[in-house]
Order: sequence, then structure tokens, then C-alpha cells
Amino acid sequence: MLTASNCRLLKRDRFNYFSLRIGLICLLLWFLLVLNGCSNQKQISTEVTKITFWHGINPPENRDIFQELVDKFNQNNPDLEVEALYIGQPDAQLPKILAATVSEQPPDILWFVAQIAGKLNQLGALLPLEDWLNNSAIKAEIDPAMFDSMQLDNQILSVPFATNNAAVFYRPSLFKQAGITEQPKTWSQLHQVAKKLTQDRNHDHRLDQHGIFLSLGKDEWTVFTWLPFIYSAGGDLLAHGKPNLVNKGAIAALQFGADLVQDEVAVLSPPERGYEIDDFIAGKVAMQITGPWTLAQLKSTNIDYDVFPIPIAQQPAAVIGGENLFVFKTTPAREQASLRFLEYILSEEFQTSWALATGYLPVNIKSQQSEAYQNFVAENPVIKVFLDQMQWAKSRPIIPQYNRLSENLGRAIEASLLGKQTPTAALRRSQQRLELIFGN
Repeated sequence: MLTASNCRLLKRDRFNYFSLRIGLICLLLWFLLVLNGCSNQKQISTEVTKITFWHGINPPENRDIFQELVDKFNQNNPDLEVEALYIGQPDAQLPKILAATVSEQPPDILWFVAQIAGKLNQLGALLPLEDWLNNSAIKAEIDPAMFDSMQLDNQILSVPFATNNAAVFYRPSLFKQAGITEQPKTWSQLHQVAKKLTQDRNHDHRLDQHGIFLSLGKDEWTVFTWLPFIYSAGGDLLAHGKPNLVNKGAIAALQFGADLVQDEVAVLSPPERGYEIDDFIAGKVAMQITGPWTLAQLKSTNIDYDVFPIPIAQQPAAVIGGENLFVFKTTPAREQASLRFLEYILSEEFQTSWALATGYLPVNIKSQQSEAYQNFVAENPVIKVFLDQMQWAKSRPIIPQYNRLSENLGRAIEASLLGKQTPTAALRRSQQRLELIFGN
């Protein structure tokens, strides 16, 4: 029988049941909100930061190798994505770089010769790197020889991507056919050897094999390949921080090149294309000045080749090559992402992989000393020529107007090789232009 007392108990039980049910529902809703909040935090923390990397890596085989290493970095760093973009050869890049910088639309990281540092720093575009580098363990692993190329006015504005220098590649089979048994060590010996290697092989009264291939043009590549000769003859580009092209060493180097062309023992490259090695591969030229970055391309051809140091006028000479990496001021997140990628580039892992695949010289000391790299040098003895030359290799000047200095030296080289002016006259004309630019 349902009494009043029982009714009250029943109502109380129902109330307790519904209160418990509502409580459980509220607890569930709260739990779902917490989970959703955590999920949002997780999404935020795993958001991908994308950065762009502009470069002019050449030949194409090396671009493919670099892209593989970038892909590996991206896979191992899911919160970062590096997009590597090939934007042409260095001299073609320069207008794009300056336009992007002035319009405040630069890449996050730029691969370029160290000498652009002054111009980009004048524009206030670069992120100074000394604080980051001083607090990074990677600094102790960088070859001390590289620091001159990283600094301007006591600021570190870039880090090396890899390094190299130029030497003379030659075809041993063509040397043997010409009866040449020794590598030339001096300029006069180089001239004599080039004469023996210049031949009319099919007897049609036209030369179809030349002794040496020389770079022609106003571009940085031409300057890079001719500077060792200027330095070897005791010349330089600056005096007291100002351009000084009219000096005995520069005149002697340009005269040496002009003499090789005049005697028809040298063939000139197409303008601004002195880095191409097609004629060397085809056996149309027996010698060419280039660097270890061509090893991957040469190995794919199966031709014979060897290397000897830049011949000497007064002293051994070489120029530090390779490109540096610059970080542009963008956003804190992108700048930090760029610095993480720089640590990867400077690491033993990247430097060893890049060196083994391309022939570039590693800038990481641990990489240089690694068993893998030492075995590589033993298997590729031509590398030792470039390693030895690093002992006396010099950096090109790091000054704000270096591009104008380089361009005008290139103009003088071009005018001399084409026979338009004597080396002295060509250098004087370039010096006059530079004095107007620099305000001497």
C-alpha cells in the first residue's frame, strides 16, 4: 500500500537519481571541454612553420642531392617545413635578391657568396647571428678558417654552407698523347703545356683541341677564377680599404691570360658561362679551372680526369669559395626556424653527407676528421689538392660595395682577354669608375 511516507521517499529517491544523472552529464560535458581544449593546444603546438630557402646550387646533380637532404630534415622536424627554391646562378640572382629585400619580401634564408653581406647589412635586412652562435655548441665545430667570411664590422652576418677553392682539372689521356709527363707548377710551364695540348687533331687546318679553357665575363665566377692568379703575382683588390686595381699583380695576371688567348692555346667561355665543363668532358679542351663541386658530374661521365694546384707566379694562391647562408629579419617564429635549419647545415651529419656526395669541402671539423670523410679522401685523391690549398686560401673582400668592385674587375678581365684594351688600360678604366662610386 502506497502511504504518504512512501510517496515522500519515492520522490526523494527520484530527485536524488535525477540530480546524480545531471551531475554525471555536467561532469561528462566538463571532461569533453577539457579534452577539446587539450586538442586545440596540441594543434597549436604542432602547427608547421614554413620557411623559404633561395639558392643557386649547380650543377643540377648537386641540386638533387641538396633536395634529398632538405626532405630528410623536414621528415625529422614535422613542426618545420623548408622549401628550397632554385632562383638561378649567382649573378642572375642578385637583382631578385635586392628587389625582394627592398620590397620587404625576402626569403627566410639566402644561399649566396659572402661578399653580399655588406649590401644587405646596409639595407638593414639581416638578422645578426653572433648571439645565437655564441650560445650554440655548433660554433666550436666550425673550421676557424671560415670566420673571416662570416664577419663584417665585428658582427657575424652569415655562416658557411660549405667551402671549396678552384684548381686546374686536366685530362691525363690528352697529356699522355702530347708527351707531357709532369704537371705544370709555374705560369711559364702552364703556357708551354697549353701549347703542346693545342692541336689540329683531324688535320683540317683548324684547331679542334685547345690547351686550356678560360672564363670570360663580368660575373663573379670569372673574378673567382682569376683572383688566384692576381694573388699569386702579389696583387690585391684593395689598399687601405679602397679599390686598387692598378697594381703589378693584377696587370701580370691579366697579361698572362691575354698572352694565352693571343697564342691561340686558350679558348674563352661564352660570356658569364665559365663554369660549364662540356668542352672539358668532350675533350675539346685539356685543362679547365673549376672546383671539387664538379666531381659528382664528372663521375657520371666516366671520363679520365685529375687535378693540380693553381700554378705559381710568386707565391701559392687560392681563393676561398663556397656560399654562405644569410637569415633575413622576418618574424620570431620564422627566424627561430631558420636558425634550427642553420644548425642542421653546419652539423657533422649534413656536412659529411654533402661532402661525400658532391666533393665540396666540409666546414665542420668533426666532419673533416670523420672516418667516412677520411676514407672518401683516400678514395678520391684529387680532393687533397683542394684541402692543401685551403692552407693559403684567402677570402674575397667583405665590403658593402663588393659587387661593384667585382663587376669592374670583371670588365677589365673581359676587355683584356678580348684584346679590346691592354691589361693596364683596362684596369685603369675600371679603377676610374670605382673611384667615382667609392668617392676616392
